[in-house]
Amino acid sequence: MNALAEELNRTIQEVNPYVFEMLSERGKRFFFPKGILSQSAEAKAKATKFNATIGVAMEDGKAMCLPSLVCSLPGIDSDDALLYSSSPGNQKLREAWKIKTLHDNPDLEGVPVSLPIVTSGLSHGLSLLADIFVNPGDPLIYPDMNWGNYALNYVVKSEAVPCFYPFFDNGGFNTKAFGEALDKYSQNKSKIIVLLNFPNNPSGYTPTDAEGDAIAKELIRIADKGINVVVIIDDAYFGLFFDDACMKQSIFTKLAGKHERLLAIKADAATKEVYVWGLRVGFVSIAVKSAKDPKPLYEAINAKFGGCIRAVISNCSSLSQKLILQALSCPSFYQEREQKVAKMKERALKVHEVLSNPKYDDAWTPYPFNSGYFMCLKLKKVDAEKLRLHLLDKYGVGTISITPTNLRIAFSCLETNEIQDLFDLIYQACQDLA
Repeated sequence: MNALAEELNRTIQEVNPYVFEMLSERGKRFFFPKGILSQSAEAKAKATKFNATIGVAMEDGKAMCLPSLVCSLPGIDSDDALLYSSSPGNQKLREAWKIKTLHDNPDLEGVPVSLPIVTSGLSHGLSLLADIFVNPGDPLIYPDMNWGNYALNYVVKSEAVPCFYPFFDNGGFNTKAFGEALDKYSQNKSKIIVLLNFPNNPSGYTPTDAEGDAIAKELIRIADKGINVVVIIDDAYFGLFFDDACMKQSIFTKLAGKHERLLAIKADAATKEVYVWGLRVGFVSIAVKSAKDPKPLYEAINAKFGGCIRAVISNCSSLSQKLILQALSCPSFYQEREQKVAKMKERALKVHEVLSNPKYDDAWTPYPFNSGYFMCLKLKKVDAEKLRLHLLDKYGVGTISITPTNLRIAFSCLETNEIQDLFDLIYQACQDLA
């Protein structure tokens, strides 16, 4: 094993040996190289005369650029847009995102949380976590209502064993089934991976605070049994809450720093929170309880993250990071964000209003939803894939079939005045097929 990896591993073991046990075999081997990158960093700080270290082209002290390209970027310095970023991400952006996380999750005040690293969107963050924490055969506990990318990242790529539980019970989160799944799939195991996603894709449901407390209690109970628990929290749709009853802070706040054997990992992104889907800027933050100051552990894990990013994509887009940083620095950022959330809430409430009409009762039952981009229909008479194709071919309507009974609707991309017509067409298509 590389000496740099061994050094990081020793640091992690000294602060919290359980976290070291949570690392995958690949994760234990990862490190951030000190070759060209570290030498270039030293030169950037000290080479006041000439800096001939890094593979970029310079001209008149600035990043060399084509006028035909930079003319599309008025007001942005070519260095900010075109030069490489560091593998862990733009330092100022990382600090700004942590400030935003504390703003949105005040219960984290005083809780030691790592400085987030930057990923190329949330999907890359999830892939990074698979590399660092998931071994073949590790149980991955997640609900039957889930995003298909989890299977690609954790089951197909990393060979975790999928362990499902029913997401809903009596109109809310199925805390009983969740606890039973934790007990069942942790038997004879030293480590489990648990994946939580609220607001949930595809259902659009966020648990209540009481349900969130119950989820945290179950996870801490398993950690108390001497099992290492890696909790990956997918906060992709964080902030899009449309009901007073649902949690308004990330469940990360209920798990961060609560147990030595429970590593809470927050994967989030500017993607939906800042409405910049194609810019591909995500973040990963971690928190764990430790008898010692956890900062050296966080820095060691971030170095492993940085090495993994370096190996796969080198670094994330400097231009995208610059744009997100500018938005976060704008005094009107939170006000602008609230206006967009209000518009999304208007659409969600309209969906609720439309679906309250009993005329649809013979065709489907809507799953509970209170947040996010989506809601799902549980179909009573027709196959979801047949309905999807019929809607496309006859009515020009696009939907997503999740299972044979479940049809996902993205109300996020509909204007409020289009929602009634959409569900009327879905109902008519159901009647056609039935």
